[in-house]
Amino acid sequence: MIQSYNSTLLDNAVEHLSKLPGIGGKTALRLALFLLREEEATAVGLGESLIAMRRNIKYCKRCHNISENEECELCSNPRRDASTICVVESVKDVLTIESTREFHGLYHVLGGVISPLDGISPSDLEIDSLVERVEKEDIKEIILALNPTIEGDTTNFYIFRRLADSGVKISILARGISIGNELEYTDELTLGRSILNRVPFGSK
Repeated sequence: MIQSYNSTLLDNAVEHLSKLPGIGGKTALRLALFLLREEEATAVGLGESLIAMRRNIKYCKRCHNISENEECELCSNPRRDASTICVVESVKDVLTIESTREFHGLYHVLGGVISPLDGISPSDLEIDSLVERVEKEDIKEIILALNPTIEGDTTNFYIFRRLADSGVKISILARGISIGNELEYTDELTLGRSILNRVPFGSK
């Protein structure tokens, strides 16, 4: 419960700020008081930018990434490799992969992963639209870039089964022991995958 600060306006601001992920009551109060001390233009600019973002950002009809138009900048960029699709869980993953500057294809955002315990089934995700893209577009490879969790692996396997007869190459991000880690302190799942996915010594 948010503490009352003898000001309904301040209480409301703190309450809304505390709804943001990772923001508790004390941090929310600190942010609210900071905005109160700043020039009015600072708070107005912040508010207007958030409202504009919420009202005007859409989801790309093709890949479900955030977009200001019907199709996002990545999908509409002719320099991207449209024959390769990287499948990710969320928009945040698109931003993370893009920051590496190593991937030049397109994306497909599922909007989550299969998780029966959380009531999330394949029909709740953008899997059917992925299958439709494979059927309609000239796709040569699907890269599964989901988090290495039980839910992520379950989703990977489900997508693999759905696309098994498509003739499209399906790959997964390399997994293994990070540089500097010792086998003793490596979790069993990672170590097991590292053994199963071993490569000839000296190969790159």
